Amino acid sequence: MIRVLAIDDEPLALQQLAAYIKKIQFLELVAECQSAIEAKEILNSEDIDAIFCDINMPDLNGMDFVKSLSSPPLVVFTTAYSEYAVEGFKVDAVDYLLKPFGLDDFKRAANRLLERLESKPEPAAAEPEDDSIFVKTDYRVVKLSISDIRYIEGMSEYLKIHLESQPKPIVTLLSMKKMEEFLPSHFMRIHRSYIINLKKIQEVNKNRVIMDSETYLPIGDNYKDAFNDYLSTKFLGK
Repeated sequence: MIRVLAIDDEPLALQQLAAYIKKIQFLELVAECQSAIEAKEILNSEDIDAIFCDINMPDLNGMDFVKSLSSPPLVVFTTAYSEYAVEGFKVDAVDYLLKPFGLDDFKRAANRLLERLESKPEPAAAEPEDDSIFVKTDYRVVKLSISDIRYIEGMSEYLKIHLESQPKPIVTLLSMKKMEEFLPSHFMRIHRSYIINLKKIQEVNKNRVIMDSETYLPIGDNYKDAFNDYLSTKFLGK
């Protein structure tokens, strides 16, 4: 169903427009409005696909009303003045109905609305976020999943990348600073020698982060405030 508004300041014209809309099987009349201001309030609260809008209205005419909308629905203009036709198409109106118009003219405009909506391309599916990095280790370049990383241990010029999927860490020639800059926001440096995946924490005990029953990582003094700030955003209790 195409959800539409009927907008006309003349009660009889609005009544006729509403009657035509109700005769078209694929149109759903959401509301009848006697001013552009009234229509704007409905557009702010309802999902509207199209409007049938008179041009000559007090306070705010139909043309200026459509131009004022940041994301206007499809528009069919209705008016007794043919000189507005060209201007109507400048705002990408689907059709232009010159009063007085009959049901056949209205059906033509309604079918054009339907064609326009059916021809709209489907929104492209979002590309999945790339959750991988490549590092050099043992003369090989290996692909690692970022979500598989538990924590990273710095050893002078080398890093040990500890993974969930395997007991043996990946050793690569890389600086902590470089790795820290690359990783997403759910990784945090808690010590000059450790970057952890915050999603993998099991427990925090005093000045240590417990990743599992065998892994206790110290929280360095220079990183304590930032880590405590993170904890405070997740902490439930007094």
